[in-house]
Amino acid sequence: MGQSILLGVSGGIAAYKSVDLVRRLRENAHTVRVVMTQAAQSFVTPLTFQAVSGYPVGCDLLDAESEAAMDHISLARFAEKIIIAPASADVIARLAQGMANDLLTAICLATTAPIAIVPAMNHRMWHNPITQANVAKLQQFGYAVWGPDEGTQACGEYGLGRMLEPEAIVTHIENKNSVTPLHRKTIVITAGPTREPLDPVRFISNRSSGKMGYALAAAAAQSGAKVILISGPTALAPPKNVQLISIETATQMYETVMQQIPQCDIFIGAAAVADFRPTTAAPQKSSKNEFSSTLSLTANPDIIRAVAQFTPKPLTIGFAAETHDVKLHAMRKWENKGLDAIIANQVGLAEGGFDSDVNSVELYSAEGMVQFPRQSKIELAHHLIEWISNYYGKQTKDSIKNIG
Repeated sequence: MGQSILLGVSGGIAAYKSVDLVRRLRENAHTVRVVMTQAAQSFVTPLTFQAVSGYPVGCDLLDAESEAAMDHISLARFAEKIIIAPASADVIARLAQGMANDLLTAICLATTAPIAIVPAMNHRMWHNPITQANVAKLQQFGYAVWGPDEGTQACGEYGLGRMLEPEAIVTHIENKNSVTPLHRKTIVITAGPTREPLDPVRFISNRSSGKMGYALAAAAAQSGAKVILISGPTALAPPKNVQLISIETATQMYETVMQQIPQCDIFIGAAAVADFRPTTAAPQKSSKNEFSSTLSLTANPDIIRAVAQFTPKPLTIGFAAETHDVKLHAMRKWENKGLDAIIANQVGLAEGGFDSDVNSVELYSAEGMVQFPRQSKIELAHHLIEWISNYYGKQTKDSIKNIG
């Protein structure tokens, strides 16, 4: 059954794709109302959207006729779902600040409907730390973020910032309308680094921003799962509807994970856990000379191996960040640790991996290898969670058949 969808169109050349999006949504039995920003009207006329949607288009917050009926309130009540496509850097910034200086942003403040943004902008604007902070803030407020894609842009440059194609947006909408196999399942995700203290000032660690793990937690929560995020130190805000447990050392992460596994259906080990810790940590700050001798290290517990050996075992998925021979190392880790699947990516490149907002990975399981091309970690997380959801659903069905 179709939904009442409000489509917000902000300024950008990608606005022409939104005309096709309206057509596709109507073909899927959705009722679509369109609201345009002033900048959007420079690219596509309101009359065009009126023709394809079958409804008048909202353009002005202070329109004398529409505001007589409190149009931003009536449209906010109409919407069962709000999609902003394209979502420009400007409208993302204004939404993140809670502004309501045009019809679209006022509706977003007045609605209780779920909101998804579909970013579209120059790749440098997308990678700007201010834009990334605004996107992260919207995710924290519960906004879904779909895209962007990578490719040639209207300016002639190549990069991440293209709006998703209309068919991809429709797929997102239809998937969100259905109950996934992850609905009400408990997913435990580890993210970020661990820090192993040498003394009260110094520590050893593995590189990790936590961005991939946090994106996976947000995507899993949006799929209806109960998500427990066990994270080492990061600068990231916790996603909405996710239980965050903060830890610092690998031992603390191990103990916390083991406490959560008995009620866990799926475990995703995305953390960069330090392999070793100092055998002893000095109670006071040590001098430089004291570190000139050999440092004694002890192996940390292997968290994901312990999870994979747990009875009953949750669906266990690991990560492998490798600088070379990625497939060889990933397959060896997958087999030796008894994982259901492993997600491998090459690090140390100019783009992707550590600290980046983009990544490309290969996923290995008993079903073979699936390649996920370079894209934003936000979009990649949704694709990975979709794969995990389908795989988990098939495993559950097979288990039921075997019991029968």
